[in-house]
Amino acid sequence: MTRHETRLISDEATIRVDLAAALRLSCRNGWHEGVANHFSAAVSADGKEFLVNPRWVHWSRVQASDLILCNADDPSTMERPDAPDQSAWSIHSALHRNLPQARVALHIHPPFSTALASLRDPTIRPVDQVTARWFGRLAYDLAFGGIASEEEEGERISRTVGNHRAVMMQNHGVTTFGNSVAEAWDALYHLERAARTMVMAYQTGQELAVMPDALAEATACEWEAYKDAEIAHFEEMKLVLDREEPDYKD
Repeated sequence: MTRHETRLISDEATIRVDLAAALRLSCRNGWHEGVANHFSAAVSADGKEFLVNPRWVHWSRVQASDLILCNADDPSTMERPDAPDQSAWSIHSALHRNLPQARVALHIHPPFSTALASLRDPTIRPVDQVTARWFGRLAYDLAFGGIASEEEEGERISRTVGNHRAVMMQNHGVTTFGNSVAEAWDALYHLERAARTMVMAYQTGQELAVMPDALAEATACEWEAYKDAEIAHFEEMKLVLDREEPDYKD
């Protein structure tokens, strides 16, 4: 048994703690945007019952007990006194309703990913091993429909994602998916790192040294052998929170 054993099945209490940790860690990394953006995680077998961060609470303060339990098939959710943000409901209810790979969905506007998403061509090209992780594995949503206050925008986004585990959303931001919060958060971390590399490389004004497709695909496949490292990364960061912000578990 490794130090960071992967949990194949997590109960709601564990998922609450992990999702709160993901919010806190993302805030510490400067990826949050005011009191906007949303992280969600399914707690039912069919994926339709999910937790999401509360409306307009700063991510530095979110605790496990604050997360709101919603059902993707229940439109009366938005009539509740603790209703989530409208765009959170529009996007995440559609993702959990339509995408089996969206056990966890982390939607956010981090600086470098959003800068890249603002370009006419937001493609992440394989110029190093982190950017190559995304070769052929990233959906691109090039039809931004405004702030997702209408449910149809969420449905459109879910159709665009297809069977991918992350999406670059032009003029908007990014969303990553995973079977666990750890998987989705590690993907978010490396997607933002990849975007940072792209933006900084573009700033040099020099030609990109893009890998041949075969090398990029081989490198992307190599990442798949490091799934345990994704869990270890998140568990290590939770240990930092345990020491410095232990109230996230409350």
